[in-house]
Amino acid sequence: MALLGDPFVGNIPPKKLNQAELLQALRVDMANELEAIIGYETHVQATDDERVKKILTHIANEERRHVGELQQLMMMLDPGQEDYVQQGVQKIQDQQAQNFQQPLQ
Repeated sequence: MALLGDPFVGNIPPKKLNQAELLQALRVDMANELEAIIGYETHVQATDDERVKKILTHIANEERRHVGELQQLMMMLDPGQEDYVQQGVQKIQDQQAQNFQQPLQ
């Protein structure tokens, strides 16, 4: 897992996190989940054993759910985050409607 500057890796924080620190910690958690997905998918691609592929794919999908849970938690704690997510979704939908022919703005 990536450390990404997390000062509390392996330690109980010496204090309660304020909201900004908690949001940053959740971003680190999300990065760790994404890194885990990449690792599991790499291992799936590196084997021909269908049993292993099935289990690792299941585990990677659990990590994807964790990403969604963390994102929802972040939006709950900071509703402004949801605006940015929705703006990003809308940009891609607009591009898709234009068959990706218009430059991103």
